[in-house]
Amino acid sequence: MTQLYAQPYDISATGFFFDTREEYEQKAAKNRNHYGQPVEEYELQFIDGEDIDCQLFKALSVCQATFGKYLEACDEWSEDEKRKIIIAVGECGYSYSFNFDKNSPDDFEVDIYELDSLKELAEQFVDEGLFGPIPKAIENYLDYDAIARDLGLDYSEITIAGTNLIYRCS
Repeated sequence: MTQLYAQPYDISATGFFFDTREEYEQKAAKNRNHYGQPVEEYELQFIDGEDIDCQLFKALSVCQATFGKYLEACDEWSEDEKRKIIIAVGECGYSYSFNFDKNSPDDFEVDIYELDSLKELAEQFVDEGLFGPIPKAIENYLDYDAIARDLGLDYSEITIAGTNLIYRCS
């Protein structure tokens, strides 16, 4: 379960922890500053939950207007969908809006490989034949480090929730 904190911008008010949209709405409706006036604006902070949900929170710049949809996404999206959004929005510069129902993690063209290094990606590409057929006599002389350096022009590395990923934005 993801726990957030609503920190009031009003310095004479106290914030509160919450786990759901309903809990936020109940506590926000009751929250008053030291002068008895309702508190309207909060900075939302990620407090506890899965590492990937924390990174998703940061990538999406969650605020009062979007936290409800964010909490739904934490429950509904697969780990692969969360990774795709984190990379697409946080690294590739795509924008994502919860305000459009048609917006989906699948809308982004991001190639992701769960590998430890670009050298492993180079080896995988050679094995899959992406560089054409390689004769057995030459196979042992391939410079995978050089191929990895070349791939580094198009691919980047990121660690999400303890897992190293190689990605390319299309």
